[in-house]
Amino acid sequence: MAISSAVATYSWIDKYLEHVRVERRLAARTVELYAIHLATLADNAAAAGLELERVQAAHIRRWMAQLHGAGREPRGIALVLSCWRSFYRWLGQQGQITANPVQDVHAPKAGRPLPKALAVDDAVRLAELHDADADPWTEARDRALVELLYGCGLRVSELVGLDLHASKEAQGWVDLDEAQANVLGKGGKRRAVPVGSKAIEALRAWLAVRGPACAEGALFIGRAGKRMTAHAVWKLLRQRSAKAGLAAPVHPHMLRHSFASHVLQSSSDLRAVQELLGHASIATTQVYTRLDFQHLARAYDAAHPRAHLRTEAPKKDKQK
Repeated sequence: MAISSAVATYSWIDKYLEHVRVERRLAARTVELYAIHLATLADNAAAAGLELERVQAAHIRRWMAQLHGAGREPRGIALVLSCWRSFYRWLGQQGQITANPVQDVHAPKAGRPLPKALAVDDAVRLAELHDADADPWTEARDRALVELLYGCGLRVSELVGLDLHASKEAQGWVDLDEAQANVLGKGGKRRAVPVGSKAIEALRAWLAVRGPACAEGALFIGRAGKRMTAHAVWKLLRQRSAKAGLAAPVHPHMLRHSFASHVLQSSSDLRAVQELLGHASIATTQVYTRLDFQHLARAYDAAHPRAHLRTEAPKKDKQK
């Protein structure tokens, strides 16, 4: 590219940066990033012997691939392309080009990040926390709630939708005798999830103090007798995780993912985990076959760290 063309290239970039700074009033940091991204564009064009006005979509795709190969994250590439696209749109408004070469070029899709899972020791520490500052009623409820979230991998909406007893109107309920939770998941799909002995023990302790005189038939209620909300569950988990000394605040989906991760780590049974979580996407239903409940229960009992921790009977004092 000739010197005169290079001068014209940077002249257009300078004019555009002035435009976004003065007319669009973008933040100084944004203008600075635009200058960096446009300098990269200009360097790429110069290396290819092109004027900016002659850049085609194939060039943009090649340079995007180079960014990706250099380790730039998809989100960062998307920001670069957004800057270039905006610049060429402005060039078109100035009558310098007839088509925007970046218009139909998109960054690679970012991998869907998984929610963070707790280490097994941290999850067990949270489940076994006894908050001496809480009143017995609240402490029994909160312990049962944590055990059920971590022990069954429920969504928070499924948890707060649980009722005391099965009925046609109930979204879900826990059958203590059968040791299973029946929940209504996404898409109105019902599923049964095995409940471990520790969760059963915690639920029995909660029901013993919950009291029958309530306006709601919900399993988990607040002091006013009303069904707990998802927001209330988020709040109490943050508080309990802090009291348990965990490094980061815990939220309901973190316990759900911890459940899945810990079962999968122990069993390597992807199909069982898919059924236990109630995933109903087309991809999973095409890949995995439906398993019967007894198989799920066996996979759960063999793998989940809270399922096989049976309560030991108290030892009797020896007669002196």
